Amino acid sequence: MAEARVERRLAAILAADVAGYSRLMGADEVGTLAALKAHRREVIDPAISQHHGRIVKTTGDGMLVEFASAVDAITCAVAVQEKMADRIASGAGPCILFRVGINVGDIIIDSDDIFGDGVNVAARVENECEPGGVCLSGSAFEQVRGKTSFAFDDLGERSLKNIDRPVRLYALRSAVSSTATGTKAPAQAAKPLPLPDKPSIAVLPFQNMSGSPEQEYFADGMVEDIITALSRFGALFVIARNSSFTYKGKAVDIKQVGRELGVRYVLEGSVRKAANRVRITGQLIDATTGSHLWADRFDGTLDDVFDLQDQVTVSVVSAIAPKLEQVEIERAKRKPIESLDAYDLYLRALSQVHRMTPETLTEAISLAKRALQLDPSYAAAAGLAAWCRGIQRGQGWVLPTGPEDEDGIRLAKLAIEFGTNDPDALWMAAYLLCVVGDQTAALSALDRALALNVNSAHAWGTKALCQSLRGAAHAMVAVEAGNRAIRLSPLDPLCYLYKFSVALAYLGARQFQGAEGWIDDALREQPKFHASFRVKVSLCGLLGKNEEARDWLGRLLDLQPGLTIAAWAAHAGTFLAPETKALMIVGLRQAGLPE
Repeated sequence: MAEARVERRLAAILAADVAGYSRLMGADEVGTLAALKAHRREVIDPAISQHHGRIVKTTGDGMLVEFASAVDAITCAVAVQEKMADRIASGAGPCILFRVGINVGDIIIDSDDIFGDGVNVAARVENECEPGGVCLSGSAFEQVRGKTSFAFDDLGERSLKNIDRPVRLYALRSAVSSTATGTKAPAQAAKPLPLPDKPSIAVLPFQNMSGSPEQEYFADGMVEDIITALSRFGALFVIARNSSFTYKGKAVDIKQVGRELGVRYVLEGSVRKAANRVRITGQLIDATTGSHLWADRFDGTLDDVFDLQDQVTVSVVSAIAPKLEQVEIERAKRKPIESLDAYDLYLRALSQVHRMTPETLTEAISLAKRALQLDPSYAAAAGLAAWCRGIQRGQGWVLPTGPEDEDGIRLAKLAIEFGTNDPDALWMAAYLLCVVGDQTAALSALDRALALNVNSAHAWGTKALCQSLRGAAHAMVAVEAGNRAIRLSPLDPLCYLYKFSVALAYLGARQFQGAEGWIDDALREQPKFHASFRVKVSLCGLLGKNEEARDWLGRLLDLQPGLTIAAWAAHAGTFLAPETKALMIVGLRQAGLPE
């Protein structure tokens, strides 16, 4: 036993494990263990010794090895992988593929064990590695660059689990296929399919945990419904049922599924039945990192299995569509500015909108127009820029019928022209059109968007806004559309807009108390949306809550200094129904807004 000591030093750390270990053990536990012992005895341990490494510890299917030199670590890793490729090609024993990650960093030595950030990064780098391959962190790459004959592929920066900073990764090109030895990479280590230029997802068959074969139809039918519903989102690339169902009944490695299908995200789940009750669980996984992004469960009865399928489908789709958008925005933010393409520019623009300031709206429009310069037919980018123009108009940051309106209308028409099959482009264009007063064109675009994707919360929410602006005769249609949008996407960043629209519809129908709760919710969710303040002030005046009205009026004037009834009436007159406009003026006047 080594004498206990605690010291700190810089070292090269190699972390390795077996890809798909659980699957291999499930298929042949005895054979897998015997093969692993033979590989260690005949290949791995001799290579580590030859290249001056020290095995720190083993963990069943993996090991941690310390080297004084990064060159030694990588040379050892390549030697092991090439000999393993030879063994696999010979067809002897189970097909065992190792993943190897190497990092150079500061470590803490305590007795015979090592700890610290350098070890943690090595383990996470190994998680990113292809089966049969070797991955290096940026710090390891800098230590070996120009010192070996190996070729490297720059994988870019990755966010690694429990590591508080992005880490640049490099893949060793010659790890499995070597011209020197003539070995051939096994099928499992084939080059992964390239990721599409938009969020990509595969929905795997849900596991039937009931022990009841008759529940297979229920689980399969639900997955088919989810795939169909997701396919209606033009912003998503969804793998067809026939491909995702090839994994039915198999133990899968999510990262391998992502590589084989060329998708960034995978949705998997299970169904469990007990008596007349059924529980469905689902989880969304980033296949590039293996990290879990979302998980939920749904409980119900089998009295109406089709109704339950619909409930689960709507719940899953409404949960993961906004989540995917948020994840994609964060991914785009991490990319270097010089490598941004049209899609990344669009995502960055989208991230600016919800900050709701004059500066961020201007930045969003600029980014969207840069995306249009790269791709003049990019309908979603045109729609986003038009939507931002509509928000500027609603906030009172630009004058009615000014050049911004002209630009917004031009962009909206462009979005509709090129976005006939893109529901996102259509609803964003419709937002601008309804704000500048062209309700007919707006509703036509929204009808098209909902025909393409009946699950688009954004399209339903924009329809609620459009109908609420048309006055009392359309109030209940607006309320129904707003409620449907909220049901489809209860955690959506735009929920404040849906609730504002319902409040405005109730106000126009003279149901002031019904409107008050909705506008309060809208203000809590987005305290920078000026229109919500104007409705709140007006409602307080209409309900005779004079003291509360003065308080809210003060907040409104902080946001819009110099606002008067005449200025607001001139602004709202272009898009608000006359009777709703007259009611709001009464309320604003009662609250004390100057004429």
